[in-house]
Amino acid sequence: MTNSMQRWLPLALMLALPWPAQAFTLDFGKIKDTVQNLSTAVRDVSEEDEIELGKGVSAVLLGAAPLVDDAALQTYVNQIGKWLALRSERPKLPWRFGVLDDNGVNAFATPGGNIFITRGLLLRMRDEAELAGVLAHEISHVVERHALKTMKKGAWAGLAGNVASFYAEKRGKEEYGRAVSGFTTEVYTRGLDKDDEYAADRAGVVLAARAGYDPYGLATVLQMLASIGPQDDAVALMFKTHPDSGERLEKVTFLMDGRLDTLADQPRLADRFARVMEAHLARAQPAKP
Repeated sequence: MTNSMQRWLPLALMLALPWPAQAFTLDFGKIKDTVQNLSTAVRDVSEEDEIELGKGVSAVLLGAAPLVDDAALQTYVNQIGKWLALRSERPKLPWRFGVLDDNGVNAFATPGGNIFITRGLLLRMRDEAELAGVLAHEISHVVERHALKTMKKGAWAGLAGNVASFYAEKRGKEEYGRAVSGFTTEVYTRGLDKDDEYAADRAGVVLAARAGYDPYGLATVLQMLASIGPQDDAVALMFKTHPDSGERLEKVTFLMDGRLDTLADQPRLADRFARVMEAHLARAQPAKP
């Protein structure tokens, strides 16, 4: 572990708390205003609005796949995520990280600093540098407001307008909630622009290295993803919403060639990652009669 990591890890540990149950108590009025702002694009969305919208999006995602019921695992992932986020260009966002109880291979970033990774992807990783690389990629999406930019374009703006109209016509919170759900599902099943994915790869590699990890962590994850057959149901959604993993790997390794090689001796922390995952799998086993 580098001196920088030793110095800041206690702070990261204090901040690395699992999601409280009240984290996604929704204020439908605020979310309505935020969505309406997106649909009209009259002004840039404020950070407060961005955070509020992120709560609504996160609530929909958690409705589809709940968090893994393992506080120790959630705390560990939050620890790594906070460590990285503190080194991003938006360290003061209310960053939270969660592992979804889903066997699919994917990760998501919502506006305002909520990051999710599926248990299926986590179980395929080999070390902490790979986890850091993926989380840094998702953090970079939030830093650059990629989801908001996508929502403000073309079809997304129309969807946002439809969501806002539910509230304006006073059809009730339940129906409005269904509209928000449909809006979120549409965004997260189509994916972001390819250029935004490539940009998040580039920024994520740099962020992981800045935080003291071997910058090749993300590259090895992309290599693993590229080796999975497209017929595997676990990767169906990810392949649909992301550019080809082989192409992403080629672009990111070209970027790194000769530039970050001097940082390749930074830790990958495979042993610590293995201990955490082994403990998680042991807790996940049903109790013997």
